[in-house]
Amino acid sequence: MAPVAVRSYRPSDHSAGRRLWSELTRQQHEMYGEADDDGGAGFEEYLTRLDLSGLWVADHADDGVIGMVGLIMRNRAGEVEPVVVTVTHRHKGVGRRLLQHVAAEAKKRNMTSLTISPSSRNVEAIRSLHAAGYDVVSSIELTMDLDRHTHAWQQEGLELQGLPFRN
Repeated sequence: MAPVAVRSYRPSDHSAGRRLWSELTRQQHEMYGEADDDGGAGFEEYLTRLDLSGLWVADHADDGVIGMVGLIMRNRAGEVEPVVVTVTHRHKGVGRRLLQHVAAEAKKRNMTSLTISPSSRNVEAIRSLHAAGYDVVSSIELTMDLDRHTHAWQQEGLELQGLPFRN
């Protein structure tokens, strides 16, 4: 495997950042049965956030930018948003390296904790994040499905505090 370096985002990474953002949003929309793809346009808005503390990329020696991770300031805590690795380089440790890097950067900034909010349906991401050290449940966001339609993705769920939830 060619070497991968984690480094600070630079303006020349813009098109790769948009591509990764598009890949992330497309995956999220597919997970929820939606057909919307912003083509990476949300990346433009993300870059203008005043609470954006840092953005880093995984730069592959042969393939260029293959992953990205950002750090949002929340007082003395931080939020990891986004973390994305292009599909052809997943399961190779790139995401873990990005997460390790953002944790080191948060420590340099004297942050007390890091949070990340994966979709409850993204079991693969939840398992990867748990393995990377994200093992404290700090908040829960619940949703009421106003359509009240049963979707295939709602058949399985999880139990939390003894209560059943769809995900």
